[in-house]
Amino acid sequence: MYGCNNFCSYCVVPYVRGRERSRRSEDVLAEIEALVKSGYKDITLLGQNVNSYKGDISFPKLLAKAAEFDGDYRLRFMTSHPKDASKELVDVMASSPKIAPHFHLPMQSGDNRILEMMNRRYTVEQYMEKAAYIKEKIPLVALSSDIICGFPTETEEEFENTLKAVDAVGFDMLFAFVYSPRTGTPAAKMEQIPHEVKTARFARLSELENNKAQALNARFLGKTLKVLSDGGENG
Repeated sequence: MYGCNNFCSYCVVPYVRGRERSRRSEDVLAEIEALVKSGYKDITLLGQNVNSYKGDISFPKLLAKAAEFDGDYRLRFMTSHPKDASKELVDVMASSPKIAPHFHLPMQSGDNRILEMMNRRYTVEQYMEKAAYIKEKIPLVALSSDIICGFPTETEEEFENTLKAVDAVGFDMLFAFVYSPRTGTPAAKMEQIPHEVKTARFARLSELENNKAQALNARFLGKTLKVLSDGGENG
């Protein structure tokens, strides 16, 4: 699918890529089948908000059908918006070994006022509930997220709320960003945070996440895992 209907206050995507447009499921599935027959091993279903797919079937059903072809391959998808990440989608992931146990679920902030300013349309509590369900149904899931540091008007207490939320969820990987104004977006007109404050918050978040991820990765020590190498014999 292409485009986005969400209009997060910091994002230019809806303005430059237009509204959401979903491909027909039969076309998507035909392309995946052809890729599998050609020997492709890792296939990603892409969309600015892929789980808001509105073809003739829902995204969970599309993902389930995409996992039914004969062959040795893995499916991935991104990016997901928390408001559209359903239990049905998680259940489909948990039911198929061909769907990679990786869920990228951008949080952006761990404070409800900031989430409202961002126009994200979910609360911290709703996000935590979804993250807990993912980890319950897919015990070895790799859960990753995006966080914006220094969003306009963010206070120290609100940033501390983000640190607490990140610590509580436990992400395997975090993509942290220093807020950067995008011309034409509502957030660019809001009261901005000094750059040195934003970078200091970024450093604190990065340190927390690095320690958390190291502890989570320890659960794989001593285990034999199936991996995909795209290099040579020693790659």
